[in-house]
Amino acid sequence: MDGTRTTEAMTAPGTPGPRRDPGAVLAPVAVAAAGLGTTSLWWALPAMAAAFLAGRLSGRTRPLVVALTVLVTAASIAVVAVPGLLVLGSRFVVVVVGAALLPWFAGRVWRQYQELTRLGWDRAGRLEREQRLVAEQARLRERARIAQDMHDALGHDLSLVALSAGALKLAPGLADEHRAAAEDVRARAAGAVERLGQVIGILREDADGAPTEPADFAVARLVEDAAASGLPAVLRTEGEEYEMPPAVERAAHRVVQEALTNVAKHAPGAAVTVRLSRTAGEVVVSVENTAPPAPVAPPLPGGGLGLIGLDERVRLAGGSFDCGPRGNGFAVTARLPRTPSAAARPPSSPPSAPGGTLPPEHRRARRRAGRALAAAVAVPLLATAVLTGALTAWGSLTLSHTVLDPDDYAALRVGQNRAEVARVLPDRQLPYRPRAYEPKGPGIECEYYAVTAARFVSSSGDAYQLCFQGGRLIGRTVFGG
Repeated sequence: MDGTRTTEAMTAPGTPGPRRDPGAVLAPVAVAAAGLGTTSLWWALPAMAAAFLAGRLSGRTRPLVVALTVLVTAASIAVVAVPGLLVLGSRFVVVVVGAALLPWFAGRVWRQYQELTRLGWDRAGRLEREQRLVAEQARLRERARIAQDMHDALGHDLSLVALSAGALKLAPGLADEHRAAAEDVRARAAGAVERLGQVIGILREDADGAPTEPADFAVARLVEDAAASGLPAVLRTEGEEYEMPPAVERAAHRVVQEALTNVAKHAPGAAVTVRLSRTAGEVVVSVENTAPPAPVAPPLPGGGLGLIGLDERVRLAGGSFDCGPRGNGFAVTARLPRTPSAAARPPSSPPSAPGGTLPPEHRRARRRAGRALAAAVAVPLLATAVLTGALTAWGSLTLSHTVLDPDDYAALRVGQNRAEVARVLPDRQLPYRPRAYEPKGPGIECEYYAVTAARFVSSSGDAYQLCFQGGRLIGRTVFGG
């Protein structure tokens, strides 16, 4: 099987092929039209349109470079083969630069400008979203502050109500039904205080991601609750007990809570060992479970993001998190520093580029736009200089072969045989015909030769006119350039 058929077999039916680069088509068209513009300036209009679209729609320069190389090479061969075409050299340079290079670079600069504008709008949108996030965080922080104020004020008042109801219950001479009512008021007030604390804790957790668990929400309490619910869990502590910072305590509590929840979901009945080790520099929390005693039923539905959340929480506390199979069971380990560093705490606002600097993609786009603009100015000027210099050098070389020595010209006489005149004539005639009067008549032919090849003398551009009829010289004239 040949390579073509193999490629076709690997392409699924209906699958679109690779997108064709517009510059691969438009750039050669523009250059070809510019080449035709040397003979007729009307071709410059479609050349300019095609070149602009090629630069605007394509990000590649290779098609234009290849097409221009082919055109300049063909033009050079044509001038060497037909020296008379040298008179069109100046127009060729003007059309190629003005109708091909300049429009193409204009399209390229426009493309880079639009990309820079798009990135600017993207950055503006991103900054707007960041500002909304900052405002939302400010609102949530204010919400947490109001919640704390409510807890402090309303909780205090409810505590006083409970205290007053307790005192009323103990007042002498109070009927039994009134004592019962006072006890009910005291119990309800105490329950309201507890529920208020729970609600405020939820509000604070939603607000800043750092809930304040009650003091009895310690690791020991979690293990006791799990054991009471039927999960065989034990707690082993090591090291000297000390009060852990709130961030470390919350992280350790969350690790044990999530690990016990996962064991209850995925390995019910498995024995669980919770280890809490305190050292002078860190707190290590690990939860390890054995294999379940019986085949595990399908796990309870869950998001599967608990371990990811634990890793993030431990990282924000300045620690490290690890989890994975161990023996026949599974183990979760978190190492938390005793004193979390300020750098590990979550930022209060979205990070932004330091010093108001632009993001990398925006800086790259600006550099590309700057390079495109610089190239749009430098490349046409350089191309004009190179092509003009090449034409000047070639013209000087060609002109040196058309110079008729002034002494030889002075020795010519009207009526001489053409064969005699040909002995002193140069190899070539001028590639252009000066604007000079030519005698009219049957069989009259005029030839033109340069007076000098030097470009910076007074006779530069002057030409000799020699006219022949019937094989004899019938006239000789010098025309100024």
